[in-house]
Amino acid sequence: ALSLGVTTLEMDVCISKDNKVFLSHEPFFNHEITTLPNGRLVPEINERQLNMYTMDYDSIIKYDVGLKPHPRFPQQQKMKAVKPLLADVFKAVKDYMITAKRPYPFFNIETKTLPEGDNIYHPMPDKFVKLMMDVIIENNMENFVTIQSFDYRSLQYLHQHYPKIKTALLIEANNKNSFRKQLKDLGFTPTIYSPESTLVIPSLIKKCHDLGMQIIPWTVNDKKEIERFKKMGVDGIITDYPNLFNE
Repeated sequence: ALSLGVTTLEMDVCISKDNKVFLSHEPFFNHEITTLPNGRLVPEINERQLNMYTMDYDSIIKYDVGLKPHPRFPQQQKMKAVKPLLADVFKAVKDYMITAKRPYPFFNIETKTLPEGDNIYHPMPDKFVKLMMDVIIENNMENFVTIQSFDYRSLQYLHQHYPKIKTALLIEANNKNSFRKQLKDLGFTPTIYSPESTLVIPSLIKKCHDLGMQIIPWTVNDKKEIERFKKMGVDGIITDYPNLFNE
């Protein structure tokens, strides 16, 4: 992605039993990508039992998440990989950009918290955000991050205790609340309104801009759709395929 010139890297973070902040789309080992330490694969029915919040990080890195072919991303290059620490990602990106002699990118980091997962798959939002922010501050990344979440509680705690950090409210297409109700429930105007792409229409873009928010839809993986949203006036696009922007 960096070699293609992206300006922002989007990622999700989770918390281990020993309070390490690491990258993962789920707080458990997804059966689609995981190989067990013994070389066996994970049955889908068992994946949620592999809860990483109950595991120390030293145990988590014994599981490979890069070698198994991903059924939804057949072009993805296969390589041995583990769930990396957020701090290590910051360092790896910095080293790459120094070598490439290019400006440092921004990081769009999602907190993987939901009320039903509290103290089961993750700590409470206040502890989660504090652990994450400790890593961000230790690495002097405050000016390079935007914290995004579907969980209003994470963003509310962040806004209260780290008011200078940029925030993004993630909205799914099945969210039945109105735009006004969503922002009222959040209690403040975030830096970015980030809806599922099917929700984006010109009037929504205008509402966001009128309130001083950027609007960045997710996840747009079609070249024609990317061009349509660009013409519509969105402020950015989240995609799994940054190469589509250069074609």
